[in-house]
Amino acid sequence: MVAYLKDEIISLLFISLLAFSSALADGFTLSSPTVSGQLGISEVYNGFGCTGKNISPELSWSGAPKGTKSYALTMYDPDAPTGSGWWHWLVFNIDSKTSSLKTGAGNVKNKIAPKGSIQSVTDYKTIGFGGACPPVGHSAHQYIFTVYALDIEKLPLDKSANPALVGYMINSHTLAKSSLVAYYGR
Repeated sequence: MVAYLKDEIISLLFISLLAFSSALADGFTLSSPTVSGQLGISEVYNGFGCTGKNISPELSWSGAPKGTKSYALTMYDPDAPTGSGWWHWLVFNIDSKTSSLKTGAGNVKNKIAPKGSIQSVTDYKTIGFGGACPPVGHSAHQYIFTVYALDIEKLPLDKSANPALVGYMINSHTLAKSSLVAYYGR
């Protein structure tokens, strides 16, 4: 009986790994015509001593795995001197038919984010996109844009949800993810 259960567990693990690798093999990718290796003044915050334009970049994705019911997108700086990084942008409940965000979608006043999507509070304590603003004298920080294919249509959160809770819920429902990294220092 124990040998049988062990074989069943191994089989289930193997099938799970195949399904996961199949999702990855589909080539879920995130790209941007406006963000490459370095962030420009458009994606730099306007505040905290920074004088950028604070405009979220155009982003698009393709190759989501089967079973994707919605998307989430984040921008995160793991190099921020906080001990926990810095969340610059969190967008979730993006409809599964959507495959891009337009330039400026991170400004909630523009009302160009996908209908039904939610942008929640960042570590700046504002809602929507908050651009790069590393401390003066630091080496260039990494800014990681990540799109997540989720197995749920709507995360049960609203715009006041803190970044840690949003991250927890996103990670609990991720089928696949894809990232692009850009750098900025001052």
